[in-house]
Amino acid sequence: MDNTILKIKGLTKKYGTKTVLNDVSFEVEKGKIYGFIGENGAGKTTTIRAITGLSTIDEGSVELFGKSDNEGLIEARHRMGCLVEHPILDLKKSAKANLKYQQLLYGNNDPERIVQVLERVGLGDVKNKKAKDFSLGMKQRLGIAMALINSPELLILDEPVNGLDPVGMVEVRELLLSLCRDDGITIVISSHILSELYQLATDYIIISKGHIISTLTKDELDNVGSLEDYYMELLGRAA
Repeated sequence: MDNTILKIKGLTKKYGTKTVLNDVSFEVEKGKIYGFIGENGAGKTTTIRAITGLSTIDEGSVELFGKSDNEGLIEARHRMGCLVEHPILDLKKSAKANLKYQQLLYGNNDPERIVQVLERVGLGDVKNKKAKDFSLGMKQRLGIAMALINSPELLILDEPVNGLDPVGMVEVRELLLSLCRDDGITIVISSHILSELYQLATDYIIISKGHIISTLTKDELDNVGSLEDYYMELLGRAA
């Protein structure tokens, strides 16, 4: 049985004369957590925006849950949740109200689901608190809650622990591990904090200067060395 739920083939993207993605290809299998690694400007966010439909591509294809045509991808993306760069929150409204608005974008109105998701991300006790009064870690968890509101099978997160203190990082890490283990959600998470990704990911996709330079499992990585050393070695080769 093919467990592949996302296939990226030959993805190329240019902004003017600058090529930001060059023949990017990789696959994502169900039930895993993928660490998407790369330096600033490597192409991580551009790739994620292409997958989520927030950006067009010049060449290549995105296949999601077996769908690669435009109509099929629109349908398939309803089975995906994403948090790109930072949560888009109405700071004057409560956590509950922010989730209600996000739910309406999907054409749903299910108050019980809102309460369930807030409990799931550890914000059940502050559901009526305004987002402006949340800590950065709480805002990130609310952003993840918004990505979960439509019960996705695939969750794509762009730098979800960026700027968090150590306690906030641990909270988000434990939440993501639980979402994969207990809820069966496949996760792709981009980050430049390699120590966090090592504690989270089962697999790694490494990109540099718009090229995929390595894909490997955590077991394969452990036979090579530390994530930091391997990554720096790859960057040296790609220079």
